[in-house]
Amino acid sequence: MYRMRGTASYHVIGCILRGGAMETIQRCLGIIPAYNEARTVGRVIREVQSCHPMDIVVVDDNSTDNTREEARKAGAQVLSLAVHSGAWVAIQAGFALAVRRGYEYAITFDADGQHLPESVKRVGQEISNDEIDVVIGSYPQRGSSLRQIAWSFFRTVSPFSFQDLTSGLRGYNTRAMHLLLSPDSYVLDYQDLGVLLLLYRSGLRIVEVPVPMAPRNDGHSRVFNTWTMVLRYMYITSLLCLSKIRS
Repeated sequence: MYRMRGTASYHVIGCILRGGAMETIQRCLGIIPAYNEARTVGRVIREVQSCHPMDIVVVDDNSTDNTREEARKAGAQVLSLAVHSGAWVAIQAGFALAVRRGYEYAITFDADGQHLPESVKRVGQEISNDEIDVVIGSYPQRGSSLRQIAWSFFRTVSPFSFQDLTSGLRGYNTRAMHLLLSPDSYVLDYQDLGVLLLLYRSGLRIVEVPVPMAPRNDGHSRVFNTWTMVLRYMYITSLLCLSKIRS
């Protein structure tokens, strides 16, 4: 499983980094990984742009609906993956685009409307601080009982005291993006705690800032929806914790 995912990620990222000439340097790129989010992605793009104007790229994870079309109509760039590869590969593809085009920062946020425009703006303000490499937009109240159990466990076995370990609303500077495009990051099956461990081990500065969030429009998490999914997540992420801490 890891080798297949790593190979696919390496191919996707490599193709983007080997692309055409670098464009004019911009300051911040918004990255939205999206899979079948046609219902909400256009509204999310327009609302974020009205609150915190910036370039936005939607990395479409081989959706079967009109996600690409809706994103373009709302004014975003669209990067389409040839096969469904998961959120982390989509985010890495966004990082590769940001690095190739010379953006100084990137903010990742969801296409479902959970991450509010003012929260995206707050993370953008924080990541522009030269003393910070990574910003986590935190709203621990959103966590279900299953998610809270997972968070408590990983706060015990990891070096982190962050309250919201799985937030997809994050800001990254260039140093962090380069690190997260290195081969060590290709095998990450989940983009949250494994990413934080890699950043921590490399000495990057991570801060957590409280932000408001809205309820999910689809009503559930794709990772923490059942006990089976929670246990699978905890097993894989526990292995990542052990490998990153001991390496």
